[in-house]
Amino acid sequence: MDTSTVVPFASPLPSSPPRDGCDASVAASAVVASPSVERELARLRARVRQLSAELVQAQEAACRHVARELHDGVGAELTATRFALAGVETWLPADAPSQCAAALAVANRSLDAVCAASRQAVAELHAPSLEAGIVGALAQWTGDFATRTQLRTSFVCAADVRLTRLPAEAALAVFRVAQEALNNIAKHARAESADVRIETSRRHLTLIVSDDGIGVTRNARSRRGHFGLSGMQARCAAFDGTLRVGARRVGPRRGDGARESRGTLVHARFAWDAMLANAPHVERRALQS
Repeated sequence: MDTSTVVPFASPLPSSPPRDGCDASVAASAVVASPSVERELARLRARVRQLSAELVQAQEAACRHVARELHDGVGAELTATRFALAGVETWLPADAPSQCAAALAVANRSLDAVCAASRQAVAELHAPSLEAGIVGALAQWTGDFATRTQLRTSFVCAADVRLTRLPAEAALAVFRVAQEALNNIAKHARAESADVRIETSRRHLTLIVSDDGIGVTRNARSRRGHFGLSGMQARCAAFDGTLRVGARRVGPRRGDGARESRGTLVHARFAWDAMLANAPHVERRALQS
């Protein structure tokens, strides 16, 4: 049971007229103070954007470091292991027990799986090529995702010229949120299909990722240590956006009027003004007119 209380911002007006004009002066000071409050809110919002951008930069640096370690360190060790197993297979006597060959076959299959997982991890950790823009990058990623996971996957995108003019850091933010959402579907959702959609309005770019899996509980959304979710939130916040993760409402309405839920809906919103902040000024005006 929620026992928290809400404290009103201002006290109720007195039942009788003020006798000395004090209430009127308080109201006037509140009006005068409102611009300073707005300035403070703007300063805090800018600070949130700055801290979120710094967190995103740190995450990308960590991804690059881990990718190098996987490629140079783990990759080299896996290659050495593969050569060692090939040597054992070559030197194995003809009269060796059949269990030896069977064990080698199991070891080679496991090594193949580890190598494939390592290559996939390195590919995901590296920043994608955005030369074709966010639309091309997401179209390719969702196609690769469908091939790799065998999930029915669709990608639908609004026809908006601003998408072709996104600076690299803004396009990367949208891509990483979609990538993390799809990877979560593959790992946890037990879904049969996943859908990615980009919608645009005058002020916002909205990324919507949905699936038809088992859904997500409140505990799963809020548990500590969920670095994937916090990273998605930071990428949205860095561009004056928000992230919502909830149940996907589908199916017929129940007796209480609500629809049954099946699957998860990720709703990530980014502000155009923040995303196009590094675009040339004249170009931005043309795109937003």
